Amino acid sequence: MTAQRPLIEASSPHVMNTYGRLPMALSHGQGCRVWDVNGKSYLDALGGIAVNTLGHNHAKLVPALQDQISKLIHSCNYYHVPLQEALAKKLVELSGMTNVFFCSTGLEANEAALKLARKFGHDKGIARPEIVVFEKAFHGRSIATLSATGNPKVQQGFEPLVEGFIRIPINHIDSLKNATEGNPNVVAVFFEAIQGEGGVNPMHLDYLREVRALCNERDWLMMIDEVQCGMGRTGKWFAHQWAGVVPDVMPLAKGLGSGVPVGAVVAGPKAAHIFQPGNHGTTFGGNPLAMRAGVETIRIMEEEGLLDNAARVGQRLSQGLKTALAAELSRGTVREIRGQGLMIGVDLAKPCGALVQQCANQGLLISVTADTVIRLVPPLIMTEAEADEVVRILCPLVQQLLAA
Repeated sequence: MTAQRPLIEASSPHVMNTYGRLPMALSHGQGCRVWDVNGKSYLDALGGIAVNTLGHNHAKLVPALQDQISKLIHSCNYYHVPLQEALAKKLVELSGMTNVFFCSTGLEANEAALKLARKFGHDKGIARPEIVVFEKAFHGRSIATLSATGNPKVQQGFEPLVEGFIRIPINHIDSLKNATEGNPNVVAVFFEAIQGEGGVNPMHLDYLREVRALCNERDWLMMIDEVQCGMGRTGKWFAHQWAGVVPDVMPLAKGLGSGVPVGAVVAGPKAAHIFQPGNHGTTFGGNPLAMRAGVETIRIMEEEGLLDNAARVGQRLSQGLKTALAAELSRGTVREIRGQGLMIGVDLAKPCGALVQQCANQGLLISVTADTVIRLVPPLIMTEAEADEVVRILCPLVQQLLAA
């Protein structure tokens, strides 16, 4: 930096130390680009961890939010909120489901789903309902969602965990059948259509259909966590739609508000009327600003064809990575490149956390999850040229890491 513009050090001494932060702070963004407080630019292939659906400073979203702020930011749920109905109607239309509960985060949405499942069981006379969950899953950090999560490292230090969960591996229908055989307390199967924090692990489409059939047969709720993989990220509105199934409960959040905190639980007929007044609630959920963000996000996604864009650009990005890393794939030092649309995981045969800082140094924002998996979840407005840029920056750094 010049003497006229000294380096601004990024630090937060008064903020609780709950995150392993990079030594940088972002200032502003435009499209798929962001700039830090020192003026350095970055291509954003992380999108706030699948949150910034429309990128940054979108020309249609920002004026709509400014308009809403000038009218009404918050209304408590003592009153009807017309924008709740507008967003709920749209989510019902897109999902083929029945109704919606609004909250503020994915954790809250998943917590509500777990409560729905338990009350579903109690309404059937089951005193101790049990829910099937999966290895490597991540559903949040509250005590209940942490208990449903399949990561011992994030659970450590917070025991005792909540009881009532049966944990199995993904994509093995016999494991599900064997783990629940003869158990009258099972009420639901709860999983991510594509595991995010667990390493970008997709549920196989045939497996989704098998789980749907088993839930129908045994009168269980099929609850699909679409918090990270939903809202157009895979090229359909919700990742499970590739399998042609409809869940009974579907938590959403992250990309639903393009950065404004919005969470939702969409329910089908089996779950739509479980909650009654007094059973559940939230202070900030469904406030007018959040609802406007959700309504406008979906409107803009439809107007700009962002589902098709996610599928097309995601295919180019995935193929570009496979081509550039073909030698590493053949040697097994890159174990797999997986995912769908603009949710891609590059699984290496060694820990790769150092790549987060190395990529930032080269002007690219990514994340690493499950120790060995590079996660790419950029804004859905990413162009093919920007996808090519991700490949140009990332792949040489991967190769250097693997060669060390």
